[in-house]
Amino acid sequence: VKLEMPNVNLDGEVTALATDPAVVRSLENCAMVWQELISIVLEEQLEKVPKGNGALAEIDLWSQKNATLSALTAQTKLPEVQKVLEILQEAGSERTGDLQIVLSDLQKYHVEALDNVKFLSTLERHLKNVSYGTGSDVVLDAIPLLLNALRMVWIMSRHYNNEERMLPLMERIAWDISTRVSKLVDIRTLFQQDRAAAKKKVTEAKRILEQWKKCYFAASAQVEASGSERYWKFDLKRLFENTDYMISICQDLYDIFQVVTEELYNVFIPELTTVTEDPKRIDELLGSINELLNPMKKLIFDPFSIARARNWKFIMTEFRQEVSVENVEQIFVKNLQDPPLYKNHPPVAGAIYWSRSLSQRIRHVIVRFREAEELLSSERGKEVEQMYLQVAKKMKDYEDQKYSQWRERTEQMIPLLLKNNLLTVSSVTEESFTTSKSVSFAVNFSPILQEIIVETKYMEQLGLPVPEIARYVALQEDKYLRYTNKLKDMLGCYHKLMEKLNEAETKLLDGYIKELQKILKSGQKRLTWNSLGISEFIVQCTQGIAKVESLVRQIHNISEDINSKILLIESANLFKFPLSKNGDDLPEAKEFFDYIKCERAKDVADMVRNYSAIPPLLIEVEGRVANTKTGKSPKLASYYAYWENRIYQVLTQLVVKNLQAFNAAVLANVPLLKIEAVLSVSELTLLPNDREIDTMTAQCIQDCVGVTKHFLRWMHGTCIECPPQHGRRDEVVTFSFYSDVSQSPVVIEQAALVTQNVHQVLASLSKYLSQWNRYERLWKADQGAVLERLAAERPACVTFDEQLQFYMQVAQEVTQQTLIKDEQFIRLHLAPLAFRLQENAEGWVISLGKLLNELTREDLLRLQEEIQVGFSSL
Repeated sequence: VKLEMPNVNLDGEVTALATDPAVVRSLENCAMVWQELISIVLEEQLEKVPKGNGALAEIDLWSQKNATLSALTAQTKLPEVQKVLEILQEAGSERTGDLQIVLSDLQKYHVEALDNVKFLSTLERHLKNVSYGTGSDVVLDAIPLLLNALRMVWIMSRHYNNEERMLPLMERIAWDISTRVSKLVDIRTLFQQDRAAAKKKVTEAKRILEQWKKCYFAASAQVEASGSERYWKFDLKRLFENTDYMISICQDLYDIFQVVTEELYNVFIPELTTVTEDPKRIDELLGSINELLNPMKKLIFDPFSIARARNWKFIMTEFRQEVSVENVEQIFVKNLQDPPLYKNHPPVAGAIYWSRSLSQRIRHVIVRFREAEELLSSERGKEVEQMYLQVAKKMKDYEDQKYSQWRERTEQMIPLLLKNNLLTVSSVTEESFTTSKSVSFAVNFSPILQEIIVETKYMEQLGLPVPEIARYVALQEDKYLRYTNKLKDMLGCYHKLMEKLNEAETKLLDGYIKELQKILKSGQKRLTWNSLGISEFIVQCTQGIAKVESLVRQIHNISEDINSKILLIESANLFKFPLSKNGDDLPEAKEFFDYIKCERAKDVADMVRNYSAIPPLLIEVEGRVANTKTGKSPKLASYYAYWENRIYQVLTQLVVKNLQAFNAAVLANVPLLKIEAVLSVSELTLLPNDREIDTMTAQCIQDCVGVTKHFLRWMHGTCIECPPQHGRRDEVVTFSFYSDVSQSPVVIEQAALVTQNVHQVLASLSKYLSQWNRYERLWKADQGAVLERLAAERPACVTFDEQLQFYMQVAQEVTQQTLIKDEQFIRLHLAPLAFRLQENAEGWVISLGKLLNELTREDLLRLQEEIQVGFSSL
């Protein structure tokens, strides 16, 4: 809002300007506009109401009023405005009085707005904590501070010291508190949360509402005690009717969680429903209890709304009826045969505990009735009491029956269970007990005996007498637990040891294993849970296992050494190729295969040394197991055979792997050797030719397989190499792995594949070389015969020109052809062939030139003679 200044020059004295009719008239019009504008602004400000239901909205309203009125007041105090008023007053204008009235109202309302903003601003921080503070504690702490600030406003403010202003403000504060509680206890999500957390929220909400009322009356008492004549005599219904109703709703919600959490869940559901004897049964019972909350979860109205009090009352009535004595009886009857058990509770004691919990639940209900005599004396009260007595008797009979059956069974079973042997054999029959590794042992401590121990403890907790033999066994629980744990640990070591052994090692250690199983057998045949030598038995078994385990460890260490040497043999590279720096220094075919043969010989020597180191290691195993070092112990015959077979497999794999690597090199587009294309006699051919290369390749493959001839076989039942044998005609025969490896289908197949692929490469090169047959005139035509024919025919010069042009073109063309052809692992050099053909073409050119020269000389000489004869005749 802006006060428009008159379009008049106000320079000069007031008295002089007041005598100018034109100036006065202009200023009067301006004053009338100001009066109307200020009146409109005041009227608008008086009509404004807070935008919202909370107290902060009222503070915002006064802040806006103060800003508007302050700005307008500041304009009225400008020097120009004051001079206009002085001129009009000096001129005795009638407009002055009306304008002064409006300005006086403006001043009054501005002072009021300013005063209200000053005092209400002391409430703002507390109100924000009530509305937006994080956590219930912040709200609870803010309420007494807020009421104290309100009390100071009441005492000191000139405008908020009456009911007309203060009561609506407090109503707004009550609305803020109610709204905050509604957000804290959101009924849409409350029953989806953890029950303990939800219960805590409801409790905090109730405390907030109670804090509001408590702090109000405390502040009211302070106002009266201060001696002020203005007491807080506000309409309490307007302030607390809604919050008091919300307190009752919070109490109802608390009761719901109390009944469901503290009573139903704690009575009917185990402490941890995720680990129970029968999770399915617990889930069913949990579902039936959760159904009690369905009406609350599906609410379609706000329970905190006092207008819906009747609807909420109906829901609470239904809920209370659902958790009555009849409901408990139904649960008891429904689960009588298969009661839900608490975590770790045994079946019988757990069932009795469950029954007593139900009994305690309905006893709790009847106690409530007896506390209110008028309820118990009513028809319904008598009916409930009679029902309680009947159900309680059923529960007592149920407990007595469960207990007596358990006691009788326990006295019969314990002597029998204590006669059980310590161990039981599984996975094999009695006849196959001595078949070494296949035997599996298990601790034979009956779970029934363990259950009896647990039942005994819980029975005593329930105050029920237990048989002496049961008490004795229960007192020995720690001893039995110690024995079973040690037996399980011992058997775990035994089974783990057996799992480490392969078939060859099992046969090797068969005697040791049988001896160990003989010790274990006493726990399966002789010792029972009443025996006195259980500890000694466990020690003896543990020592026996440790002895075999130590031997196994030594054998495995030696096996690792053998495997490392076998791995060195298996990883040998039998096809080491010459290194080429840039591809221009590739070896020729013979040089290539000679290099492979030479390098292979070096590697074979190392391989044989590693192979020869294996028998001494096996003899070392023989020393550990059989206490001999002959290399031919009958006890190790199968072990020798195992490693010999392993070596055969490794050698076969070695050959196959190397042939595969060589085959991959043959097929790769990386040249490894070079050959040349040459003109031999009257044919184009490769040097060396394809037959020679096939032969070199076959020999290289045969040498690769022949490596196994250096690995001599062992004599039967030993790890000693077979000595050479003399055959017919003094032929020396050695027994090696070659005869077996060379006949392996995998080796034969791989060798054939390499040979086939090499042959295909050579065929492809021969096909490429056949393209040069278009120049076959250079070497197939008989130069002498051709020249003689031309000399005889004496053709025209143009014929010689054609021939010369052809051979000159060929001489130039052959040198422009691609002179290197890479075909997978072979590089074909064509330069020697091209230079040979160029020489041939140039030879034809020279020969044709000589012939042409001779024929031309003869023709010139003949022509000369004819000319001379003609001149002579003239």
